[in-house]
Amino acid sequence: MTAASSPSCAAPGRRNDFLGSGDALAIYRAMLLIRRFEEKAGQLYGMGLIGGFCHLYIGQEAVLVGMKLAAREDDPFITGYRQHGHLLASGVDPKSVMAELTGRRGGLSGGKGGSMHMYAPEKHYYGGHGVVGAPISLGTGLAFANKYRGDGRVCLCFFGDGAADQGQAAESFLMAERWSLPIVYVVENNRMGVHAETERLEYSKRGAAFNIPGETVDGMDVEAVREAGARAIEWARDGGGPYILEMRTMRYRGHSMSDPAKYRRKDEAVRGGGETDPLDRARAALLQSGAVSEADLKQVDARIRSIVAEAAEFAMQSPEPDASALLDDVLR
Repeated sequence: MTAASSPSCAAPGRRNDFLGSGDALAIYRAMLLIRRFEEKAGQLYGMGLIGGFCHLYIGQEAVLVGMKLAAREDDPFITGYRQHGHLLASGVDPKSVMAELTGRRGGLSGGKGGSMHMYAPEKHYYGGHGVVGAPISLGTGLAFANKYRGDGRVCLCFFGDGAADQGQAAESFLMAERWSLPIVYVVENNRMGVHAETERLEYSKRGAAFNIPGETVDGMDVEAVREAGARAIEWARDGGGPYILEMRTMRYRGHSMSDPAKYRRKDEAVRGGGETDPLDRARAALLQSGAVSEADLKQVDARIRSIVAEAAEFAMQSPEPDASALLDDVLR
C-alpha cells in the first residue's frame, strides 16, 4: 500500500470532511463509518439509552456518500429525520452526534433535539427535520438564497419516497422551475414508505409536469450515484434549474427502531450481504484493484469500530442537560 491509500481514518486530502482524499478507500471508509455508527445506535436504542424515534440509514450509505463526492464542500444540503450519516460524512464529530442521540449535553443540539433535530451550518448542513417533506420546501428556500446571492452554490435536498407525496413537493417544484433555482432533489426511494411498498413508483418522473428533468439511479452503487450526481449538479450550477434524482436504494431495518418490519417479504434482500449491499460492492472493488488486502480492510474496520466505541463512551460520560436550560433556545 502507498501512503495515499493508508487505512488511517485521518487520511490527508483535498477535502475537509470525512471523505478525505475522495479515493476508493476513503469512500469505503466513509460508508463503513456510517454503517458501524448506525449499528451502535441500534444497540444503544435497544438498551434504552436512546429515547424517542431513531431512524437508521443502514443500506443507504452509497446515496449520501456518492452525492457528497459529486458536490462542492460549500454546497448546502438538507434532509429529513434519517440523518445521522449526513452529519458523519460531513466531518461532524461522531461523539457530538452520539451524545445528541442519547440526550446529553455534549450533543450537537445540547441534548434537546435528539435523533431528528441536528444541525451543522458550519459544515453547510441545514438539518434533519422531523416533519415529513419539510426539507423539500426549506431546501428550495436555500436554493433561492444561493441564486439571490449569486454564490454559485447548489443545494442538495434529500427526502424519502413517502415525503415525495407531500403537497409542498409540487409547490416547491413549481417555484424552483419558475425561478431556475440551483437545486438537486434527491429522492431516497428505499422501497418502503413506512409500511407501504413503493417499488413500482417512478419518482424520477415527478418533475415532468413542471419541465424538471430527472433520472433513476442505482442507489446501491456509490460510483453510479457520484456520476449521476455530478451531471445533475452541473446542470443546476450552470443555470439549468432544478433536477430530480431518484435513488433506488434499500433500508435493511424497519422504518424506525420501533418498527420490526414484519411486513417485509421473506424473499427480499433486507438483511445485507450479497451483491446488493453497497459496502460489499465497494469492498469487492477495492480487493479486485489490488490497492488493499483483506488485512488492510480489517485494520480499517478495527479503527472505525474504535471511533464509534469512543463516541458511545463519550455520550455515556456526558451529563444530561440541566433543568435550567429547558427554555434556552426557545423562541418566546
